[in-house]
Amino acid sequence: MKGKIQLFLWASFMILLSACSSGSGDVPEPTPTPTPTPTPVEKKIAISLNCGVSSRVTDANYENGDKIGLYVVNHTASGAGTLQSSGNHINNASFTYNGSAWSSASPVYWKDATTQADFYVYYPYATVSNVANHAFRVKDNQSTAAAYKASEFLYGTAKKLTPTSNAVSITTYHSMSCAVIKLVAGNGFTDKGLANANVALELHGLKTEASINLSTGKVSPAGDAQTIVPLNDNGQYKAIVVPQTVSAEDFIVVKIDGEAYTMPKENFTFVGGKRHTFTVTVSKTNAGLNVNIGSWEEDDVDNGGTAE
Repeated sequence: MKGKIQLFLWASFMILLSACSSGSGDVPEPTPTPTPTPTPVEKKIAISLNCGVSSRVTDANYENGDKIGLYVVNHTASGAGTLQSSGNHINNASFTYNGSAWSSASPVYWKDATTQADFYVYYPYATVSNVANHAFRVKDNQSTAAAYKASEFLYGTAKKLTPTSNAVSITTYHSMSCAVIKLVAGNGFTDKGLANANVALELHGLKTEASINLSTGKVSPAGDAQTIVPLNDNGQYKAIVVPQTVSAEDFIVVKIDGEAYTMPKENFTFVGGKRHTFTVTVSKTNAGLNVNIGSWEEDDVDNGGTAE
């Protein structure tokens, strides 16, 4: 009996010793480090444009190859931002028209999917050094279609826009004014005779330089008065004019077969975005010609006068 007890104790001791020996040499396995969840990359939203021209004045469509400039100013928590010459979200990005759509010279994007923004668009595209005082000039000689078109300045804005993958629609408006002169045969003339005569027109006393604020679209005349030669568009004469008030003794000069007749005008105002139509009735008198100015097409003001 005593031997069995000793054997049991010995066996228990050996089991305990084996357990202690085994435990003292084990190194606990390290806790695995969890793999971090990658931060999702926010997809950029490209900006695309759909620009049209207001038909209030003259030409109502853009043409293939036309190029516009785009500024984008982001809103902040305090409200709308202010257009600056630099430091905007997008600074004077160029977009070109291919006859059906606009494309940018390089991709441009919204800031993110939620930040609202204000868009400023102008035509024609140019290098701009000061958005508050962008220099522009209409052509003195607009007798060709190319020179007439080069005298156009268009401007438009779209405010508080929410980011979208759809094209942003912006209507651009004519910043300049347009003078249209129509000749009508009066006493001593026939329509055929007038059509076959050597006729030339000039507008005098008009400033052709302008300062344009691209933040507001305001146009201010600048420089000295010049003479503008309008485009003969199938017997109707038209010219792009910087908005201004003009007073000139020889405001409109009509030359028929080399002989010039002048009509003075006092405090006549050309308004941006409006077409001012002058119907000139040419009549032979003892003193030469009477040139009568008909009423405005837009404001119904009688601007009659006589050229001698």
